[in-house]
Amino acid sequence: MSLFDLKGKTALVTGGNGGIGLGMAKGLAQAGATIAIAGRDQAKNAAALKELGGKSIALEADLADEKSCRAMVDEAAKRLGRLDILVNNAGINVRKQPQDYKIEEWKLVLDTNLTSAFVASQTAYAHMLRAGGGKIVNIGSMMSIFGASFTTPYAASKGGIVQMTRALATAWARDNIQVNAVLPGWIDTALTRGARKEVQGLHERVLARTPAGRWGEPGDLSGIAVFLCSRASDFVTGTAIPVDGGYSSQG
Repeated sequence: MSLFDLKGKTALVTGGNGGIGLGMAKGLAQAGATIAIAGRDQAKNAAALKELGGKSIALEADLADEKSCRAMVDEAAKRLGRLDILVNNAGINVRKQPQDYKIEEWKLVLDTNLTSAFVASQTAYAHMLRAGGGKIVNIGSMMSIFGASFTTPYAASKGGIVQMTRALATAWARDNIQVNAVLPGWIDTALTRGARKEVQGLHERVLARTPAGRWGEPGDLSGIAVFLCSRASDFVTGTAIPVDGGYSSQG
C-alpha cells in the first residue's frame, strides 16, 4: 500500500497530546511519519510520546500568541529536518448563551481555533515550498455545519476553518500543497466529556441522531489522517470531510 506510506515524512500536530490530535498522530506514526506534537501540558506530552514511540518530539507553544505559534512551526521544521505535514487540531470551547459571552472569551476562542491555524499554515508554507509540497489538515467540527445555542464563538471559528481551507487550497494548489478539512462528529474526548456535563441530555441526543449508534473514538480519525497526508490524496484539496458515524447525513 505504497500510496499510504509516510516513511521519510515529518508532521506537526497541534494539540497532539490527547483526544483527536493524538488519534491522528498515531495514525500518521503507524504509516511511518516522524511526529512533532504541540501541547502545553508537559505530563500529557510525555505520555503521548510514549504512545507514539519512534523519534517523536513534543513542543510547547501558546497558539493564541502569533510569535509563539510561528516559533513552534519553525522549531518543528528545524528539529525534524523538514516539514511535510501540518495538522491544525488545537482548539478550545467556552459554552454559554450568546448574550453571556465576554468579548475576551470570543477573541480567545477565535484566536486559538482559527487564527492560530492560519498563522501556523502561513508559517509552514515556506517550509513546504522547500520540501517540494506538503499537506495541511484543518480540524473543523459538526459546528462547521450546524448551529447550537451554546457554541457561538466555537461555531464561528469552525465555520471559518472550512472557508479558510478552501481559500488556502485554491492559493497553494500550484505549489503542490493540498489543504483539506476534517469535520469530526461527536468524539469521546475531554472536550466533549465536559460538554456532556454542562449540556443536559446531550449524550442521549447524540446517540439518537448518530446512525452508527455510538460516540466516536479518537482512533476513528487515524485513517482519514493517513489518507489526507499521503500520496493517496494528491488530487484532493479544498474538501471538508465529515467523520461522524453518519450524524451529518440526516436531515
